[in-house]
Amino acid sequence: MRRAILLTLAVLTVAPRLAHAQADNAQAFNQLSDADKQALRQKLEEFKKLPPEEQARIRENLGKLHAMTPDERAQVRANFRSFLALPPDERQALRAQWQGLTPEKRAELRSRFQHVMSERDPERRAKLLENLRRWRELSPEKREELRERMRERRRERRERER
Repeated sequence: MRRAILLTLAVLTVAPRLAHAQADNAQAFNQLSDADKQALRQKLEEFKKLPPEEQARIRENLGKLHAMTPDERAQVRANFRSFLALPPDERQALRAQWQGLTPEKRAELRSRFQHVMSERDPERRAKLLENLRRWRELSPEKREELRERMRERRRERRERER
């Protein structure tokens, strides 16, 4: 699964122009640098070696990506770049945390994210994106400190509700 996600997102980072050039993919491909062309060819070969279920999942994800607005696609690329910028141990911890979630919890988190990204109020959405940008700029230690504060607040709230 990790490989499928990375392959999907690699296509986005290697050739973002292809995401909006569906009408003439051959022309868009020819406009890429030789290095980008080679990277895409390599990813295609890797894709062909994946099991059919993983290929189907990647196609489905790309379909969802193509259905997004340009701003949403840009946000996906930015999120992926941020993920790649993390130290390997943090990336691994995030993967492990995600994989440790139940399918229901994963679906809930996806739904909440989609709700936020589909926010109709431009000011509210801008504020959410600004908060996300600020979060990314925090050190890992500061993020963990804030997470712990939130956990404590949740514990306190549960105690009061009992």
